[in-house]
Amino acid sequence: MDHSLHARLEAFELNAANLAGATVYDTNGDTVGSISHLHNHTGDLQAIVDVGGFLGIGARPVSLRLDQLDVMRDENGTVHAVTPMTRAEVETLPEHRH
Repeated sequence: MDHSLHARLEAFELNAANLAGATVYDTNGDTVGSISHLHNHTGDLQAIVDVGGFLGIGARPVSLRLDQLDVMRDENGTVHAVTPMTRAEVETLPEHRH
């Protein structure tokens, strides 16, 4: 998938309604996980991404700052994100707890 052709979301579009369920990819195009929800941690908006597991079973939530994600829409209007971290790096992040 060539993400360079996808339209980046504007700052006002970075909200739970647009991001919940969005697939997160690494720069190799591998699926890292999906955004389950957003969390505001001391004024720093975080995307909670479910990683690992299979078909959502056994997945665990990790937290990525929104500035660690390049959020965009593909030609069909589907919102997704790319992180510069590899899937393996994201999977080593500590589990997010509320």
